Amino acid sequence: MALAQQLSRALRPRPVPSPSAAATALLTSASPLPLRHFLQLHAHLLRTGVLPLDHTAASAFLSLAAASLPSLRALAVVQHHLTPASVPSTLCCNSILRSLPESDALSFLRRMRALGRRGNAFSLAILLKPSCTLAHARQLHANVVAEGHLGDALLATSLMRSYATCGAGESARKVFDEMLIKDTVAWNVLITCYVRNKRTKDTLKLFDEMRRSESEAGPDEVTCILLLQACMSLGALDFGEQIWEYAMEHGYGGELKVRNSLITMYTRCGCVEKAYEVFCGTPRKTVVTWSAMISGLAANGFGKDAISAFEEMSKSGVAPDAQTFTGVLSACSHSGLVDEGFRFFDMMRYEYQMMPNVRHYGCIVDLMGRSGLLDEAYTLVVKEMRVAPDATIWRTLLGACRIHGHVDLGEKIISHLIELKAQQAGDYVLLLNTYATVGDWKKVADVRKLMKENGIQTTPGCTTVEVNGELHEFVADDDSHPRKAEIYSKLDEINRHLRIAGYVPNVSSELHDLDSEGKGCALTYHGEKLAIAFALLVMPQRRPIRLAKNVRVCVDCHNFTKVFASVYNRLVIVRDRTRFHHFEGGQCSCNDYW
Repeated sequence: MALAQQLSRALRPRPVPSPSAAATALLTSASPLPLRHFLQLHAHLLRTGVLPLDHTAASAFLSLAAASLPSLRALAVVQHHLTPASVPSTLCCNSILRSLPESDALSFLRRMRALGRRGNAFSLAILLKPSCTLAHARQLHANVVAEGHLGDALLATSLMRSYATCGAGESARKVFDEMLIKDTVAWNVLITCYVRNKRTKDTLKLFDEMRRSESEAGPDEVTCILLLQACMSLGALDFGEQIWEYAMEHGYGGELKVRNSLITMYTRCGCVEKAYEVFCGTPRKTVVTWSAMISGLAANGFGKDAISAFEEMSKSGVAPDAQTFTGVLSACSHSGLVDEGFRFFDMMRYEYQMMPNVRHYGCIVDLMGRSGLLDEAYTLVVKEMRVAPDATIWRTLLGACRIHGHVDLGEKIISHLIELKAQQAGDYVLLLNTYATVGDWKKVADVRKLMKENGIQTTPGCTTVEVNGELHEFVADDDSHPRKAEIYSKLDEINRHLRIAGYVPNVSSELHDLDSEGKGCALTYHGEKLAIAFALLVMPQRRPIRLAKNVRVCVDCHNFTKVFASVYNRLVIVRDRTRFHHFEGGQCSCNDYW
């Protein structure tokens, strides 16, 4: 009897779940559904008449639609099923806003507000995505003000971040000034904004402003990293050391990211010895730490030391990454170590199975250009590279054409830059220098005419020198410095001593149509020379003169600084747009190739 009852229960048909129950199970899924599955669910809900659903299920369906459908279809489906009876909660609306792209999210916000759901400050913060346009940010800013949300710190910092991404630094500062409570995050966002928009001098001023602020917010680990990055950009060694001193005093000195940034800051300021001290004092060196040291040694011309560091890293069990190989390959190119460069290039490809990126190929092109293998380098770029060449590779090869006077190839490279729509005024200057190297002044004049007709203007060369934490800027024929009379007098004195020692202005560096005497006069007061004269006035004898330039060092200033370093027995460290130059005893670490 008992057996018969069990068989009867086993054979009895099981109840089939209702369509509503199956749909509800899928709707409660926290993750987006694959498109095919979502479309099946949607069709099922329509076919079984489950839609319109109850309020809770409707909210779940709208959230799932926004998350699962492609951007072109998500808004249409959400808008179709959004009715006065099915308006989701503010929490659910925020979830939908987070899933939709920028323009669709704004349309959905308008619709939900028209149906009576206003949202909250977090709704606006979600719309302030990193990719939003300036017009979008300003529209949302108006909403923030109109709805009285300026006191919301999260929303205000999101708005600042959006303005920073759009390059609207003044608007970001305005939002910051209007904030009632400025926490450390807000300060860091403003610093990031200034760094991103290359307002590095203003960035450094924020550190003092932040410390003087009456609020309890003070610089933290992130602040220190951001400010060290700003110091890298300007070559502001003294200020960078103030940041490091603050970090040590407040317990951030042991943080690995801070130490890595400090290593990079020191090397970017040409202070390799101090960078190495920090590196040696870092107990747990990651691949980032090793790469920072290797790249720093490379940029400063210490190629063999960079290779030794790479080998030491391998022995320590830390595997190199793409950035490490960029560093060691650039070390080989900057120091002319051709065989070693190709050895590391092969090691990366075959031993570590890494696909070279455009930067790695750029180092090899630079290495070949240094060796005079210009045609072979051109063949590598146009026929053998597995990635598309970028403008930087073409400029590297163009620079080699200037050094070797390869006019025909230089003209080809300009045409490639034009094809990429990436040509810059500096590229034409390199071509001008190439023509000047071979004495073809007619083509120099032709290119100058072309630049004038097309409105192509060169970036004014600017040289900065830091003295006691304050940055002084100089351009050619600068008359803005308060000590200009002393500076020009000192430079005239320097020129007299250097001419006695054999310095002769390199007139090929002056590309205007002047006679030799006129060209020599035009070269006399370049910004780098004025900066050196000022440094000589104010700096102690034993202290290195550290300069930072926004453009490549011209040939004449390079020759001038070599002779100056010898005559005045000074170490001069110049960071230009491409590398470091350590001038000492009449020699330069670049071996006259840059």
